[in-house]
Amino acid sequence: MRTLRSPALLLGAAVAATLLSGCGSGDDSAVTVDIGYQSKTINTVTAGTLLRDRGTFEAKLDALSKTTGVKYKVAWKDFASGPPLTAQMLAGQVDIGSMGDAPVLVNGSKTRDHPDVRSELIAITGYNLRGSLNQVVVAADSPATTLADLRGKVVSTSIGSAAHGMLATGLGQTGMSLSDVKLLGQDPPVGAAALTGGQAAALAQFVPWPQALVFEGKAKLLYDGGSADIATMHAVVANKHFDEQHPEVVSAFLAAQRETTDYLNANPLAAAERVAQLTGLPAEVVYLYNGPNGLVHFDPTIKAPLVDALGKLLPFLKGLGAVADLDLNQFVNDRYVRDLYGADYAARSADTSPPSTLTGTDPLCGGAVADPATASEVWFAGQDTTSVARTPTCLLRQIAQSRDTVRAAYVPDAETGLRLFGADAIWVNDPAAPEDQRLRPFAVRPEADRYVAAHPGSTVLDYRAALAAR
Repeated sequence: MRTLRSPALLLGAAVAATLLSGCGSGDDSAVTVDIGYQSKTINTVTAGTLLRDRGTFEAKLDALSKTTGVKYKVAWKDFASGPPLTAQMLAGQVDIGSMGDAPVLVNGSKTRDHPDVRSELIAITGYNLRGSLNQVVVAADSPATTLADLRGKVVSTSIGSAAHGMLATGLGQTGMSLSDVKLLGQDPPVGAAALTGGQAAALAQFVPWPQALVFEGKAKLLYDGGSADIATMHAVVANKHFDEQHPEVVSAFLAAQRETTDYLNANPLAAAERVAQLTGLPAEVVYLYNGPNGLVHFDPTIKAPLVDALGKLLPFLKGLGAVADLDLNQFVNDRYVRDLYGADYAARSADTSPPSTLTGTDPLCGGAVADPATASEVWFAGQDTTSVARTPTCLLRQIAQSRDTVRAAYVPDAETGLRLFGADAIWVNDPAAPEDQRLRPFAVRPEADRYVAAHPGSTVLDYRAALAAR
């Protein structure tokens, strides 16, 4: 990873503004900053949906204008996925954009040989070190329980995406390959419709599409990308030429992203509800990802494991012909985010602990909620806060004893810690376990079956039976 020295600006701010905006000289000239984002991709909200809504970037540019004398305008451009955003960057229509790891690499590769639009990775939005932001789901009534059951079946995914790579890795773990399924290249919303409409047997996609379908009762989890233990992330890429001409704008953007990230981590429930209002996604789904112990760690700093993960993804994309060689040491530029955090940067970039953790006191079982391997949470209707529990068993007791309607219950997978919707987990009753830990949630049926096989007397339950057995 390289750190660039501050570039010597060859043009004055006003002249640079004229060249980049095409608005002419004089008091009416302005620097137009084109921001590309994906409104429904929860993993990028701190550089897109939530950032735009809070107006932080525009406020910083207004303050900057008073210092530089240059006027700034922001144009927000919403995209369904990374590839069309990259196409607009190639056309010189986007200066700063956010997208997933595979599209980021394609972006860097495709812009590499074009100096006017060459891009660089300047920050992270959110990440999951296990890779659990990519998942495979099947219809709720599907008989499939493992990826092996998809042999010969139609699987929808976004070709060249990290979810595509996750599918290839997962199939490889079962002794299969992509050639053993009928791959259907589709954007996430189209693939979701194909799954629910019966045109596809499975959907391999990134946040939030798989869990949105699970929450709606239209799908069940078949495979979690975390099983491969390969980190996945979304990141911010920027036009390098624009960066060098307007480092003050890039710095303002990342400062606004940092403030938005800090707000989200400090106010996850309020942030989830606001993102839901803006995007139409269920707030319960957004909170699954951005809540305490959520699936996404929001942090702008560029971490070594994430850059390593990009290096592992490159060969897959090269094999598809999606990218040419890309030197990550040249593509990844932490200068701006390093300047943003100053002396704290080394420690922040090395820290991969959850930025927001579930804490509190269990109102029913008693005791502090601290262990992320068991800490659970329920969101009751009409409540402006959630209730916590030390264990999933204690959470079920709270739900059973409450008269309030449950919006969503969140529990960690007993084997991996993956944050799940309690109503969609596979539950196991282990009478030999401690009283407050007898009921254990699992993400997929094979996990539950393995536990039962290793613990005689244990039985598999659905959610309703688990509530009754609390």
